Amino acid sequence: MSVASSVLVPYAAYLRVYEPLAAFPEPERAHWDRYARRTDTPTAQDELRRSLADLLPTPPVPVPVHESGDAFVASVDGVVVVCPWRTRLRGWLALEELGQLKEAEPGRSLPRAVLDAMLPPVVRAQVAADHERWRERNPDARPWIRTTVWQVPVRWFTLFADEEREYVPGDEEGAPPVFRYRTPMVQARRRLARALKALRESIDEGPLTEGLVEVGRWLEEFHPRALVELDYGGLVHALSPEQLAGDRSAADVAEGIAALREGDGERASEAYGRLAERWREVRNLQFAN
Repeated sequence: MSVASSVLVPYAAYLRVYEPLAAFPEPERAHWDRYARRTDTPTAQDELRRSLADLLPTPPVPVPVHESGDAFVASVDGVVVVCPWRTRLRGWLALEELGQLKEAEPGRSLPRAVLDAMLPPVVRAQVAADHERWRERNPDARPWIRTTVWQVPVRWFTLFADEEREYVPGDEEGAPPVFRYRTPMVQARRRLARALKALRESIDEGPLTEGLVEVGRWLEEFHPRALVELDYGGLVHALSPEQLAGDRSAADVAEGIAALREGDGERASEAYGRLAERWREVRNLQFAN
């Protein structure tokens, strides 16, 4: 790793899907087969740095000109699975989401003057036109990675169990801590379906149920033997070692859903309260000096 890449960039978390090589058509399958044999595959921090570097030129490059040929690689029971970055597609989707927030939730988006200074209207218009042309040629494209900053959405935790939690503290040599959950696709889909059923039987339709439906549709696009991963990524630098060691967010969500299923509203509220307080403290750091 280079000296430049040794600088850590916070504060994003990721929901990723890793698919077996059999899920990819040729010649892409051959590309990922060769790629998975490498010993120097880049990290999530490397990916984020490359994206941020594209915003430094004038005018900025919010979406790469060419799609990334990189991926994250893992092994499940001896089977290689890969998670393509698809940086270009995710760049388009991020800008699309930013535009929607400006219309629907101005309090969560940048002021227009700041947005126009960072990404001039002519740049955004060109990016939108490029995306539209690309989408006409690739109507079924979808990202393998979802990103969020300063939080982990509650709906993501419904996919995992507490026993799938992996926490590795940082070491004295500078290696950052790792906090993640991993589960087989079949388990993620089953848990999501159970959570959605419990919510619909207990409370009115709302943002949480709508979010679960949307995540469920996304998961349906992938191979049934895929691996689903929730990685705290750069958020580990916003949490103390004590907070990470005590973080049982997936367990809190599971307990809350189980309580709803049993008709125990008080226990469900307590579980949700623990979760909400934990992540409120993290989100508040976004506005700290």
